Amino acid sequence: MHPHDLRYNRNNRMFWSAIGLHLREMSLSTLFDVLASTSSQIAEYAGTPAVRSFSGVGAELSALMHSAGISPLSWRSKLVLTGEDRQRWLNGMVTNNTRDLAIGHGNYSFLLNAQGRIQADLVAWNRGEFYLLETDAEQSGPIKDFFDRYIIMDDVEVEDISDKLATLGLIGPATRAVLERGGFPLPELAKGEVADLHWNDLGCSVARMPEERFQSYEIWCAPQNAKALWDACLEAGAAPVGTEALEAHRILHGVPRIGIDIRERDLPQETAQLHALHYAKGCYIGQEIVERIHSRGAVHRQLTGFEFEAAPAPVGSKVIVGEKEVGEITSAVSAPLEGRTRHLALGYLRREHAGPSGEVVVAGQTARISVLPFEV
Repeated sequence: MHPHDLRYNRNNRMFWSAIGLHLREMSLSTLFDVLASTSSQIAEYAGTPAVRSFSGVGAELSALMHSAGISPLSWRSKLVLTGEDRQRWLNGMVTNNTRDLAIGHGNYSFLLNAQGRIQADLVAWNRGEFYLLETDAEQSGPIKDFFDRYIIMDDVEVEDISDKLATLGLIGPATRAVLERGGFPLPELAKGEVADLHWNDLGCSVARMPEERFQSYEIWCAPQNAKALWDACLEAGAAPVGTEALEAHRILHGVPRIGIDIRERDLPQETAQLHALHYAKGCYIGQEIVERIHSRGAVHRQLTGFEFEAAPAPVGSKVIVGEKEVGEITSAVSAPLEGRTRHLALGYLRREHAGPSGEVVVAGQTARISVLPFEV
């Protein structure tokens, strides 16, 4: 039987086997437990403990930019959405078109309130008899609560299965080569496509993420199998990377982070994440505001890059032109790149000041405005 013909049931052994989860006794040592026991570089990230660094930000960022880095994405959560009405219902909740996703494909979406303000983000994967929704751990509870408020007469159920799925992230131009050298029987995958595999008799899924700016894959597996898959990727040439390098990498590529650069007062078009929006899918919560902005063709402010000569301005600093406040800084990093350190930031800037070569003042120093992603 094909995995996508299996109906989800929390007690259905065939279902869990189909997505790579074998229902034997869980090992007391997950991959993160092992890494945490050998590292002093542990700090909270997206609501969960995570490894900050393995070998230093410079080396790890270089791997992400030029070869391949692997990270234990301990902060990524998974929700399963089931029920006969799941396809119609989910499509009415999110900003992207999940109704017409082919089986084995996924896309990135926002959840909005009725005023069109962003409440959360997620990647939704059509897995046949269910949707797998992926988000940061600190969002999973609020998203489930948000969904529960709108499940009224619908045949829809939401369950958090994060404790049953470990996630390894692979980023960089050589990620596909690493997976091939590691022995993963991986077919050609389009962006936003997932394949169920067997690796050395272990079930897992490999997803090519719908990220548009760089090559990125995730491996989903049972927690007790994550260490073996991690070791295989390291042996195949991936470098372990922590959250500090991941933060530098995402800022370089102009990728805003929910809860940091994307807050509950922000509108979708302000974030420049237009790949999260579908303008012909039909009604969803907040659609009227999104369509009104789309028809007018502009927002008052937009996500922008800033580069400083010295240390970047602190997060929360106001952007000044003349004597007028025209924006704010939301993320900042000093990134060691190509033998020098670049001081970069993301933030919002009123669009009339957002030219590609202008300068502004932030926290008493001059910053150059940059089109995103930053040039490397």
